[in-house]
Amino acid sequence: MRSFETLSEREVLSLAIALEEEDAKIYDNFAEGLRESYPDQAARFDEMRKDEVGHGQRLLQLYQTRFGEHLPLVRREDIRGFIKRRPVWLERPLSLKSARKLAELMELETERFYDVSARRATDPGVRQLLGDLAAEERHHALAAAALGQTRLSDAEAAHERRRFALQVIQPGLAGLMDGSVSTLAPLFAACFATKDSGKTFLVGLAASIGAGISMGFAEALSDDGALTGRGHPWKRGWVCGAMTAAGGLGHTLPFFPGLFPNIYSATTVAIGVVCVELGVIAWIRHKYMDTPWPSATLQVVLGGALVFMVGWLIGSS
Repeated sequence: MRSFETLSEREVLSLAIALEEEDAKIYDNFAEGLRESYPDQAARFDEMRKDEVGHGQRLLQLYQTRFGEHLPLVRREDIRGFIKRRPVWLERPLSLKSARKLAELMELETERFYDVSARRATDPGVRQLLGDLAAEERHHALAAAALGQTRLSDAEAAHERRRFALQVIQPGLAGLMDGSVSTLAPLFAACFATKDSGKTFLVGLAASIGAGISMGFAEALSDDGALTGRGHPWKRGWVCGAMTAAGGLGHTLPFFPGLFPNIYSATTVAIGVVCVELGVIAWIRHKYMDTPWPSATLQVVLGGALVFMVGWLIGSS
């Protein structure tokens, strides 16, 4: 791998042409990946692609005038100092946030490249063009940063809400429901059987962490998100696993040894925490899943009550 300082002026121009061609292809992929769900944002990436194509043509004309037709093969991955780009443009569904973030990084990197190259150039025509392109890339960097503050159209905003619900809320809700409900039986069975806060805490801790790991892997391995639009599997798995563990730990913590004077106080607080958890689950189902309040509350409370009764019956037997 070579350092940038060792490149000749001919190689710098060849590298600049390759960079513009690559950036244009990335923006073309961004536009194509976003066109159906975010048409306004896709149009912006189309404009940026056209600008990069224009830059490449200007560089190629100057190169051919100075050095002829042959372009030496100089790639960004062969030069030390360039940032390795994660190929987010290949992801489907394409995340608008990821596209915006990479576009801003691309423009900042290219602006710096042209600035440094212009200072090193000895030919006046090369220095002028590279300086002009640095100024244009600086404008592009500001435009790319502004993409993050651009207001989405109503249709794009609705799609973004659906995507958020599908990729974050749904796995998180599944995990929270499992952690808050399924851990009730072992936790309260241990509570009523042992009447010991420390032992009850250990059972709840093990059940919560074990359930979090299990649910996380189950969600991550369920599908790759390519056809369902549910996003990256390991991201969903992390969200689901973390919320499962959080749901169980919430009503386990009151049994932490020494936190309350006796098992009865800890149990009372734990039951109160369970009520809060079930209320949060019902609210999320109502807000994001369009479940009517009565149905959401009845389903969650009934499920929680049944599992609690199982734990009480087993622990008291």
